[in-house]
Amino acid sequence: MKHMLIMRATQAAVEHYENMDFGAVINAMGAYNESMMKAGVLVAGEGLAQEPGYVVEFNGETPVVSDGPYGEIHELFNGFWILQTATAEEAIEWAKRAPLTPGNKLEVRRVTDESDFADYADNEYIEKEKGWREQQAEQSAP
Repeated sequence: MKHMLIMRATQAAVEHYENMDFGAVINAMGAYNESMMKAGVLVAGEGLAQEPGYVVEFNGETPVVSDGPYGEIHELFNGFWILQTATAEEAIEWAKRAPLTPGNKLEVRRVTDESDFADYADNEYIEKEKGWREQQAEQSAP
């Protein structure tokens, strides 16, 4: 099953990173990513830039776009990993190994799959999605 590790940081964590040797941060994250690749659990992962960012809110009839990620940083979503693990516990163990500093946290969430939509297997878009995933796999194959 796939799990997503969502990296969140407080303003204090962002400030802490700004005072660290960035080469050391890159090396720690690189080693962590490499360990997940060698274990065969890493599916994808990316860091996210703080700026520019935008938020699209759907509170009214028309979506409203504002600069983001947020006016005040209480908690910043700054990256993610998608892991393929046998259990949630295994994903949690990988999350616990992340080289993050105080003020950071990782949210571990299961990524939905076809089984979550079994009651709608005959839905037009569920069927189309299967085809889209196959097309993507073919396009990304070497």
